[in-house]
Amino acid sequence: MLSPTSAETVRATLPAVGGAISEITPLFYDKLFTAHPELLRDLFNRGNQANGAQRQALAGAFAAFATSLVAHPDTRPDALLSRIAHKHASLGITADQYPIVRHHLFEAIADVLGDAVTDEVVAAWDEVYWLMANALISIESQLYAEAGAPDGDTWRRYRVAARVRETDEVATYVVRPLGGGPAPVARPGQYVSVQVRLPDGARQIRQYSLSGEPEGGLQFSVKRATGSPDGEVSNHLHDHVGPGETLLISAPFGDVVLADGDSPVLLASAGIGCTPMIGMLTHLAATGSTRRVLVVHADHSQHTHAFRDELSRLTAVLPAATADVWYEDPKGDWPADRTGLADLGALDIPAGTVAYLCGPLPFLRAARAQLLSAGVRPADVHYEVFGPDLWLGGDE
Repeated sequence: MLSPTSAETVRATLPAVGGAISEITPLFYDKLFTAHPELLRDLFNRGNQANGAQRQALAGAFAAFATSLVAHPDTRPDALLSRIAHKHASLGITADQYPIVRHHLFEAIADVLGDAVTDEVVAAWDEVYWLMANALISIESQLYAEAGAPDGDTWRRYRVAARVRETDEVATYVVRPLGGGPAPVARPGQYVSVQVRLPDGARQIRQYSLSGEPEGGLQFSVKRATGSPDGEVSNHLHDHVGPGETLLISAPFGDVVLADGDSPVLLASAGIGCTPMIGMLTHLAATGSTRRVLVVHADHSQHTHAFRDELSRLTAVLPAATADVWYEDPKGDWPADRTGLADLGALDIPAGTVAYLCGPLPFLRAARAQLLSAGVRPADVHYEVFGPDLWLGGDE
């Protein structure tokens, strides 16, 4: 994919660029937001910018793409690109924004690396950037076309039909298109973006997994968060949005979706990571699936476990489903072997199982390692992580 000359230059300079990426990315964002403050106000997640998570994710993605180009020149890292493209599509990113990013990114690279950034180096890394950018633009264009919005504007207004209290910290919103009409088709495991106007005038956007299949609408669940600006959209929804209110919501996106077939399925989650798994489980029950289904969930206690009753109901409906739940601090009589952290290695996992994981990064890493030790193929372990994906470019 890279020209031979550029491939040689990128290979030679990758250690320097990769080693400085933690300096390059904050400088890039500072330059970008100074020139375009509206991007921080109305597009980028201010919480993830404040805690540095988004900056780490960008660094990992760009470095991983460059590494892949020189290590596997005949193979495009489609899994990496698909994850990013779905997130971009959910935000409404369009092709005209990529030159803006390129300008400020390369300014930051030049500022950090100084005289090492020769014309030859710039040309080589420019080739890397546009290979990645054009691939993303192509994938995003296809996603927009499939959503019926070739211009990238998938936003629609929805009315909140119901708000259901799942736990003290989790609420489920059932929404239907304002003015009638069908809701877009969603695949089990996908998410939507929700845009709200905050008191300071910012239009902030967050993604929430679809947690069910209500007739004529969409359903997503939101956990209250602490800190500021962390959780500012989730807390705004909890504090200000109820039945009758309207919300601006994107079409469903997300590449971690339940695949059709008859192979055994394992759905493993921790905390609020249960939301896409409940969405998948709802779909399996609604379609009368006879697949072997193993559901695993880890939580602090019964009181913090959202969809606890729904989990029991859905697994009872499915003829070949079982549920194993672990609580760190259970209330009342609870089995000792299900107290503490989830242990997927303790389960009898059938051959050919396809696994879907969602939860905090420590849970994802531990669960994946346990599944691989149990004989599940790496290609059959899929994960969704809320927030910037710090696994991008990692041991996937």
